[in-house]
Amino acid sequence: MNTETRQIVVNGLVIQIVRKPIKNLHLGVYPPNGRVRVAAPLQVSDAAVRRAVIGKLGWIKRQRARFDAQPRESAREMVSGESHYFLGRRYRLRLIYSAGTPTVLLRGHTRMEVRVRPGTPPEQRERLLNQWYRGQLRKLVPPLLEKWQPALGVIAVEWGIKKMKTKWGASNPQARRIWLNLELVKKPAQCLEYIAAHELAHLLERHHNDRFIAIMDRHLPQWRSIRQELNSAPLAHDTWRY
Repeated sequence: MNTETRQIVVNGLVIQIVRKPIKNLHLGVYPPNGRVRVAAPLQVSDAAVRRAVIGKLGWIKRQRARFDAQPRESAREMVSGESHYFLGRRYRLRLIYSAGTPTVLLRGHTRMEVRVRPGTPPEQRERLLNQWYRGQLRKLVPPLLEKWQPALGVIAVEWGIKKMKTKWGASNPQARRIWLNLELVKKPAQCLEYIAAHELAHLLERHHNDRFIAIMDRHLPQWRSIRQELNSAPLAHDTWRY
C-alpha cells in the first residue's frame, strides 16, 4: 500500500501525517508522550489536516494529560524486592545466586524467583526474565487463536511476538500475519485476549472503521471496557497504547 509520511506543527504540537489510500481521516494520540498521528486520505491537504487538528485540540490536550498522569514502572534493576508483573498480578522478585541452570519460577501468587549464576550482570538477568515472559506468552496465545479464528472466520497463517514501543499489536492482512506485544504477558488475561481478537479482526478489515467496530461489537461486546483497563495499566519503563 502506498503511503506518504510528513510532519507539520500546529499550536506547538508536532503532528505526524501518514497519507494512505483510505476514505476517512483518523486522528490518534499515543503514549507515552502523547505523540499525535493523523492517517489521512492521499488527496487531503496539509491545510485540511491542520483544520481537523485544531478542531480536536481540546481532546488532544486531555489525552496527553491523561498519559502524563498514568502510572509508570521505574527502571528495572533486577534486584530482590522489586515488583514485576505476570497476567495482571504483581510479584516480588527474589534473586537467588546459584551454580545451576538459570531459571525463573513463580512461588505462589506473590513471589517471582529468579535463579542466576554468581556475577550475572543486571542486563543478563533481565534478558532471562524476558525469555521466560516470551515462553509464557507462546503458551498462552495458541488457545486464543483456536477460539477466535473460527469465531471470526479467519486464519492467521503466522503469528509472532515483538517488543513494540507504540502499539499492543499489529497485523498484515495481505500476509495473514499478526504480531503481539511482549508486554501483554504482564497484563490481565482478558487484555491479551482482546488484542488477539482485535488483530485477527484486522485480517477481515484493515481500518478502524464502522465495519471493524461492528465486528468487535458482535464478537466481543465488552471490548471497550477491556481496552480502557489495558490502557490504564502502568506503562513499562520502556517508553511506549492501543
